[in-house]
Amino acid sequence: MKSIISLISIGLSVLFGALFPSITFAADNAVLPPSITDGPYVFLNNGDENTAYWICQSELKQTSIEANTLIRPANCGDLPEPKLHTEAVIPDLDTFTHVGKIVALSDVHGQFDIMINLLQAHNVIDADHHWNFGDGHMVMTGDMFDRGHQVNEVLWFLYALDKEAQAAGGRLHLLMGNHEQMVFRGDLRYVNERYQVSLDLLSRSYASLYDKDTEIGRWLRSKNTIVKINNFLFMHGGISPEWVERKLDISSVNHLLRQHVDDTKEVLKNNELLNFLFFTNGPTWYRGYFEDALQGSDVDSILRYFNVDHVVVGHTSQDRVIGLYNNKIIAIDSSIKNGKSGELLLINSDKLTRGLYNGDQVQL
Repeated sequence: MKSIISLISIGLSVLFGALFPSITFAADNAVLPPSITDGPYVFLNNGDENTAYWICQSELKQTSIEANTLIRPANCGDLPEPKLHTEAVIPDLDTFTHVGKIVALSDVHGQFDIMINLLQAHNVIDADHHWNFGDGHMVMTGDMFDRGHQVNEVLWFLYALDKEAQAAGGRLHLLMGNHEQMVFRGDLRYVNERYQVSLDLLSRSYASLYDKDTEIGRWLRSKNTIVKINNFLFMHGGISPEWVERKLDISSVNHLLRQHVDDTKEVLKNNELLNFLFFTNGPTWYRGYFEDALQGSDVDSILRYFNVDHVVVGHTSQDRVIGLYNNKIIAIDSSIKNGKSGELLLINSDKLTRGLYNGDQVQL
């Protein structure tokens, strides 16, 4: 009986296809691609320096960049209209003292709305998404890329906030995570499928949208991987005991990571030091704090080496901001990547506070 029904179904499809060739039959569970709005993309070679590219309702459009300002075309939603800043490629310092207040969050993974709501709830930004944290420092400990559907919005927002923070006497520390490094090397396993529309229209690979010849890519490649602020050390994954054994210092490592971020995996693996820095036990991948791999004495040794009281990390997902080893290790990957809620860490002097998604604050 099933075979007879299948033959009838095929026959009807052939008949209707012949009579109405513009109709396309799809499986019952097929999902038609939505209308995509994405961008802007600014490429810095091949004569594209003064052009911004946009995806508006799944159509490719371009606008001229005038007075360093990107103006989106009509019917292009609420895509960002940033002003380019020439100092974006200058590496920042990686050690700061006497900072009055700090806010830190991690692993946004393209969840723009969650990030914005969280920052607004704690007055880090205002209702119009502008810096509202005065001379405070904000630390994003990596992983803006992958998984979520608004990666570009996250990047351009942070690009603009970077300049606004400095103008107010504060700082935005955008630290590199393992997913930034993966995208730069062309490891695209976790890219959201919605970006395929942009890639087809732009005739480019995803990695090329953020390579060193793009505005966002050039800006990202100027960033540090580790920053020390007061008595806190921030990075994406963590500091392993191997770092101490190798007697490495922050500035040299930040320089090496910037210098080699575009090297292939093979090249990195064939260099002993780079293999350590870019992979399992390095600062963007290490998970030892969460695997019962360390004794308290190991943690104390790491803290003494850097002359800090706390190490703050993302990378390993939790359901909230948590403290380990008597708050010597603070984990701030609060699963924002799931697109439902999240938390941030607020530091005022030595007071550690969980900033909840609804704006409440709870002592860590």
